[in-house]
This record gives sequence, structure tokens and C-alpha cells, in this order.
Amino acid sequence: MNRRGFLKTLTAAAAIAALGRSWSPLAAQGYPELVAVKGNDITLMYQRALAAIGGLERFVKKGQKVLIKPNMAWAVAPEGAANTSPALLTLLIENARALGASKVSVFDNTCDNWRSAYSRSGLEEAAKAAGAIVAPANQESYFQKVDLPGATQMTSASFHELYLEADVIINVPVLKHHGGARLTAALKNLMGAVWDRSTLHRRGLDQTIPEMFLYRKPDLNIVDAQRVMLTGGPRGYGDSRYLAAQMLLVSPDPVAADAASARIVSEAGIATPNYIERASQLGLGKSDLSQVNIQRLTI
Repeated sequence: MNRRGFLKTLTAAAAIAALGRSWSPLAAQGYPELVAVKGNDITLMYQRALAAIGGLERFVKKGQKVLIKPNMAWAVAPEGAANTSPALLTLLIENARALGASKVSVFDNTCDNWRSAYSRSGLEEAAKAAGAIVAPANQESYFQKVDLPGATQMTSASFHELYLEADVIINVPVLKHHGGARLTAALKNLMGAVWDRSTLHRRGLDQTIPEMFLYRKPDLNIVDAQRVMLTGGPRGYGDSRYLAAQMLLVSPDPVAADAASARIVSEAGIATPNYIERASQLGLGKSDLSQVNIQRLTI
């Protein structure tokens, strides 16, 4: 994948400026709650963003089982930006293994045929080359039902066994438009960790997307906002429009990550999903960016 070859159909200046207006100064001590980095080199962007948030070692310890949950739901090549960047996934896996993770796993409950999606996205090859286990998620037998405490529309969900056994969960979505939910980022990416996707749609995504997080939130969220699909999501079409945002958003807070993601695409006409505020109401994170300590980096 040529990371410098993304088509610049729109500039990121307006999006970055919009996000910047909501940023508050960093706290005098401690780590920022969210790091937003802009640049052209994914390796440097990853390194700087993770260093600012405290390093992956803040989240991953030696001997732990690590699940990395990308978006690889679609049989679309990397340049289509329907899935997480293979280069970003590679960096995460290599980092986790270097820290002594006993097991690094990757899976997604795909929308397209799972073998085609895993292969065409480039993510299966990248994950295996970096030393991760790539697991299927195409059968209900891989999933186990758990209760969602405090949920009203979806009081239980069947999560993949790797999600349930992981010591550390790293959520790595791609930022893009979604025809039904308006936006895909950190919160919606968890739909690929459960079997009951039709139930989520039937009972209302604005309510059920945040309720999935009531079982267990990922420990870290890294939103791939390098090339952002603005129309035709979640799969994309030949005439889909894209924003060359060239950003990564990194946060333990999935709600803040989604609020920042929504701000990036707001000036392109994508409305903020209601599920972000609902997630905040459920105590899952902060939707008001003025209350979030955010560090802004440009490489």
C-alpha cells in the first residue's frame, strides 16, 4: 500500500480548524485524554501519538492476551478506505508483541464474505506477517452471550470469544460515512465484535451501539482518519468522495474519539450521530470536547 498515494479530493484544513476550536489546554499533569496527530507518515504519526498518550506499554503488559479489533468488514482494497489501514494494524501488532504480549489476535464479523474481506482488505496478510493470530468470526459458535448491565434496548449480546478472553482490547476503526448510522468510528466498530448485528439495527442503532459498551469498553481506541470516506459508506462506491484528513485520533475514551471524529467530518455535511451523546449519558465517556484534554500534533 502506498501511504502517500491517497487522492486529495478535499483538503483537511477546514476539518482540522474545526476540531482545533474545541480543544482545551492540557492538564498540568498526567496524560491527555485524546491525542490527534496529523501527518503524511503513518509510522511517525503512530509513534508520536502513542508516546503522547503514554505509550502502548501503558495499556499492554508482558504476558497479556491482546485483541486488536480493526474494521475489516468489506472486500475492498486498502485505497478504498472502507477498512482500517494495514500499515496501522502492522504497527500495533509489532508494538504489542515487542512489549511481550503472549497472544495478539485479530478478527471481524464481516459484512462481505469473510474470506474475501480478510484477503481483499490486506489486513489478514498484514496481521499474519506481523505475528498475530487472525481468527474467523463467521459462525455463531465463536460467540458467547453476556448481559449488558444498564441497557434498555439490548440487554444482552453475543461477543466473540476472543473479546471475552482478552486482557487488553484495542479498538482500531476507520473513520467513514455510514448510510444508516451516519458515522463509523470507535463506537460503531464494536458491531464487528458481536454476532447480533441484525438485532442492533432492528432495535435502533442510536441506542444499541452505545449499549454494547456496557459489557466492557476497549482499553484504547485508535481511529484511522487518514483517508476518510464521506459518501457511499460503509462500503463505498466508485464515485464516493473522500477527505484527505491524514490524521490519527488516539484515546482510552471511545466517546471523545467519536466526538472528535464527528467534528472532522462535520463541515463535509455529515451530521453527528445521536449515539455519541447517548453513550455519554450512559457514562461511557465525554461527548463535550470542551471538557476533554486534547493534545494536537502535526508532523
